[in-house]
Amino acid sequence: MKTAPPFSLPRRRFVQGLALGATGLGLGLTSAQLLARQGHTGAPTLTGDTFHLTLGGADVNITGKTRPATTINGIVPGPTLRWREGDTVTLKVTNLLPETSSIHWHGLLLPFEMDGVPGLSFDGIKPGETFTYRFPIKQNGTYWYHSHSGFQEQTGLYGSIIIDPKNPEPHAADRDQVIVLSDWSDEDPNHIFATLKKLSHYYNFNERTVFDTLRDFRHKGVIQTLKDRHMWNTMRMSDRDLADVTGYTYTYLMNGQSPNGNWTCQFNPGERLRLRFINASAMTFFDIRIPGLDMTVIAMDGQPVKPVPFHEVRLGVAETLDVIVEPKANQAYTLFAQSIDRSGFARGTLTPDPAMAAPVPEMDPPPLLGHTEMGMGAMQHGDGHAGMDHDSITMSSMDHGQMDHGQMNHNMDGMNHADAVPFAEDPDNPDLPPRNSATEHAATEYGPGVDMRAMAPG
Repeated sequence: MKTAPPFSLPRRRFVQGLALGATGLGLGLTSAQLLARQGHTGAPTLTGDTFHLTLGGADVNITGKTRPATTINGIVPGPTLRWREGDTVTLKVTNLLPETSSIHWHGLLLPFEMDGVPGLSFDGIKPGETFTYRFPIKQNGTYWYHSHSGFQEQTGLYGSIIIDPKNPEPHAADRDQVIVLSDWSDEDPNHIFATLKKLSHYYNFNERTVFDTLRDFRHKGVIQTLKDRHMWNTMRMSDRDLADVTGYTYTYLMNGQSPNGNWTCQFNPGERLRLRFINASAMTFFDIRIPGLDMTVIAMDGQPVKPVPFHEVRLGVAETLDVIVEPKANQAYTLFAQSIDRSGFARGTLTPDPAMAAPVPEMDPPPLLGHTEMGMGAMQHGDGHAGMDHDSITMSSMDHGQMDHGQMNHNMDGMNHADAVPFAEDPDNPDLPPRNSATEHAATEYGPGVDMRAMAPG
């Protein structure tokens, strides 16, 4: 059985009391109360134009094991920051961690020196130091913040941002609720990273087996199955490579709560609820639905969109999505967010009564990758097939019997797109392959580090 070594962060225990103590002074809470503030209510919301945030460490128990986490004001996720468009905010961030840290304000328009990316926009926040962020708020909507230092985001250093508009809100709601989705591992993130560098599919337990091959033999025939396998192997890809890190080590969280924790939001039947989904995961895509309750999207990544009703949506890493739901029945509903590879899920409950719960649906079968998912949905093949609908055509359904695999070079740089887009030679670098005259690429893209590239992502 695969096991992980213990964390190696001895100095974090030293700063834990300092971090929680400093936070308690700011909010008037004891250390125990700070950690208890999460409960089933989510992180506390801080409002105004001046904020004090403390980065520190605390022990958390999410899976039944007590493990160290990186915290903001003593909690995971960090507090929700509620601002107003047009204001200027000041955020004093004190680092009580033993390593340099940072906070990046994801998706915000601000001066570059306030962006919070060490080595790019500033030097980072050294241990024991306080850095003051100050910038005007030029937008509104749902955003989030997180560390850009090491693996601190993976261990809990993230939180949500709500910016109220200067003008009246066009989508009024009776209740406004942030739902932060994330992934947590009891393993040291450094160990996860080292493992992936040695074996990139270590955590993928959904790879094809001999039984899948036998089933394909029955459904597609031996020849077609072998052709499909040859194609994927030639490209050194897998149609089941959905996630590098999976539920084998991840526990998927909703507002810091595991599925067993069942984060809960109470409502009154007939109310109009605005749910602000934030994917604060390290690397998980979530497919979100509320069985028995339709959603209407009103904003994506902080930008308003034309309202569209839907049943299920996929939320990528770092994306945000605002939806309106109107539960009219006196019943509970499950907020269900399954990982793209179906190795686990985050779960919460919308309910008019905390004593009421809703069934948790079964996860769907893992999907298979096709052209579209690999960024080649608009690929033109040079044989007149421009504009092919790859959403309805997967690798296994294409007629590869008529394709000359002996002549087809699956390295994307070697494909002949001359019939689709004119090319121009580079007179300064005659040894390089021809480049697209419409879209110039840096010469380094053709170096030995490039395995393949989708020429026409769509």
